[in-house]
Amino acid sequence: MASFLYRVGHFSFTRRWTVLIAWLLVLAAAGAGAVASGMKMTEELTIPGVESATAQTILEERFGDAASGVGAGTGGQAAAGAEAEKPASSKFVVQAPEGTNLIEDGSLETVLGALAPISEESQVESVSDPMTTGTIAPDGGAVYVDIQFTVPADDVSDATLDTIASAESTLSDDGFTVAVAGGPFTEPLELLGPTELVGVVVALLVLLVTFGSLLAAGMPILTALLGVGIGVAGVLSLSAVVTISSATLTLALMLGLAVGIDYALFLLSRHRQQLAEGIPPAESAGRAVGTAGSAVVFAGLTVVIALAGLSVTGIPFLATMGLAAAATVAIAVLIATTLLPAIMGFAGDRLIPKGRAAARAQRSTKAENRWGTFVTTHPVWTLLVGVLLLGTVALPATSMRLGLPDAGQEQASSHDRQAYDLLAEGFGPGINGPLVVLLDAESDPDALPAAMAQMSAALEGVANVAAVAPAIPNGAVEGMEVAPGTPQADAAIITVIPTTGPNAEETAEVVHDIRDLRGAVEDATGADVWVTGAAAANIDVTEKLADALPLFLAIVVGLAIILLLVAFRSLLVPVTAVLGFLLTVAAAFGATTAVYQWGWLADVFSVATPAPLLSFMPVLLVGVLFGLAMDYQVFLVSRMREDFTHGAGAMQAVRSGYAHGARVVLAAALIMIAVFASFVFSGNTTIGPIAFALGFGIAVDALVVRMTMIPAVMALLGKSAWWLPRWLDKALPNVDIEGASLEARTETHHEPKHEAHTGAHAK
Repeated sequence: MASFLYRVGHFSFTRRWTVLIAWLLVLAAAGAGAVASGMKMTEELTIPGVESATAQTILEERFGDAASGVGAGTGGQAAAGAEAEKPASSKFVVQAPEGTNLIEDGSLETVLGALAPISEESQVESVSDPMTTGTIAPDGGAVYVDIQFTVPADDVSDATLDTIASAESTLSDDGFTVAVAGGPFTEPLELLGPTELVGVVVALLVLLVTFGSLLAAGMPILTALLGVGIGVAGVLSLSAVVTISSATLTLALMLGLAVGIDYALFLLSRHRQQLAEGIPPAESAGRAVGTAGSAVVFAGLTVVIALAGLSVTGIPFLATMGLAAAATVAIAVLIATTLLPAIMGFAGDRLIPKGRAAARAQRSTKAENRWGTFVTTHPVWTLLVGVLLLGTVALPATSMRLGLPDAGQEQASSHDRQAYDLLAEGFGPGINGPLVVLLDAESDPDALPAAMAQMSAALEGVANVAAVAPAIPNGAVEGMEVAPGTPQADAAIITVIPTTGPNAEETAEVVHDIRDLRGAVEDATGADVWVTGAAAANIDVTEKLADALPLFLAIVVGLAIILLLVAFRSLLVPVTAVLGFLLTVAAAFGATTAVYQWGWLADVFSVATPAPLLSFMPVLLVGVLFGLAMDYQVFLVSRMREDFTHGAGAMQAVRSGYAHGARVVLAAALIMIAVFASFVFSGNTTIGPIAFALGFGIAVDALVVRMTMIPAVMALLGKSAWWLPRWLDKALPNVDIEGASLEARTETHHEPKHEAHTGAHAK
């Protein structure tokens, strides 16, 4: 591999214009595809096949458009089976002035009068009547109506939105408190806002300190941004045929930016080091790609495997997130090994460290050598302290709860959060997560009345239920008034309002209690009973993900161990790498639980309301963090392996490899932490916790595990760290990650010195 990558690097350096133009054409093609796709995203996180999703499908078949939004709550992201192109719906919530009653003082007529123009808009299918639907608070202090549009949220016209805004303004002027949520009123996600740009600026500063050169510092940022542009545009191009969530796009952007900068940093550091040793620029570029580039390829492959492995969970939105992020990381690897050498060619010998930059690098290496010497001199104490520290941080994870985000976790300024709070205040917290019990009697419609009666009676005895609405059939039922000619009903829905919010443990118990008692109704009537709604979907998604985690972990870790076994030709190095990762992920779970579930430092990290962690975060975090953790393992230990294969003793190889690699690993970790941290403060309730967990996990893994505990382990193992059975050594392919084959190259292969100067001034 090293020889092949050497040729790639050398070609890219000498054919820089060809490589640059090729990548610009790729960017243009990806951008054109993104524009042609319409770039539509959804906030829905769906899992087909679970009970809540199946129930939602049956609900839509039996009730048609009337089923739209049933049981969805306010601002929730856990719809059981929604599609991005369906007509949108919104909730218009009105709270009466303090001390007034909408019914008794006639204020309801004022509200309905203000809402009347909305129903006249051509894009509005209907505005519900609160008197008919019973959406007036028991104390008369609040009311809400459902606005059903005829078009998706993105297609609602400005004229329609202006009419709704006018009604909101009119009621506000009359002293009412108004909030409109859902559909076109859900705030769009900003992919690159001010906070995300801060991460890029911090990364640039770290690079500037590391390289001591603005030219060198700008190159990783430039290549990473180009890679992210291609990756994100490519993901958007697929939105025409695949449902893409905003979380998918943001994850791809976040990871692509972080690894793109890091991979370029590793390659450029090796290139500048070789230039300082007197190697001509073209030869140095080839060697940098052949040695550090081999580590980049293997590290990137580990990340890609971990992310692509999310597909084995059988959960479409998670598989899409993983594949999109994996594609972006793969592009980052390709750009680092081709475009970066091309840009090195334009810079030529101007990248040679000079003056203060060279002195700073030398001082930094000495400092890292002192730390490496310390931890390898006291390996047992180092490991004990490290395990104790990470174990303590991981303790909160023992109480970790999982769920899906709802509007109650958003910032107080958002439309969805305001409506959520008004509804909870007027109707109780359960109104934001209503449960829908679906009775399906398609096989025997005559059994539906009995099923409705028995199920309604049974629901009255369920604990933590605030209200059970009358059963609503989809047609004519004996004893109920319906329009003449209405066909016989074969399904009915019963809305159940819990006493607690959608993410509360008590609400989950309500779902389980309903599902436990339905057996008697099904046996007695023959009707099928399903439970759906936001809380039910929450439970189904969480359980599905929990079942998928062990298989996913086994596949990803197993493949990664094989990859590391091939890379390092050692049995113990992959095992210690995985054990270190387990400590890292446990600490990341613990810290994230403490902040986002317990509320520690909530103000610091912009946590509006402590709540259960994202149900898909454990699987996603394991996949992403494992890949990124192996990045640092590969970059740091590959240099130790390189020195060992070149004749250094076991302890000397650990210390010298650490001294050469630690500075770059530290800079790379700081950059990645800065990028992830910038997304923590984006205000997005889905991405924020993920970014925090990744940023904290990277900090722990790089600083504590890879730069402290791994050198201590390597010191304890000595030569046995590189032991491999002879039969296995013969069976494994020799990928030459340390670039031993390049040592055979002589000065006759070097480019003439004038080539460097020509490259430096190329136009």
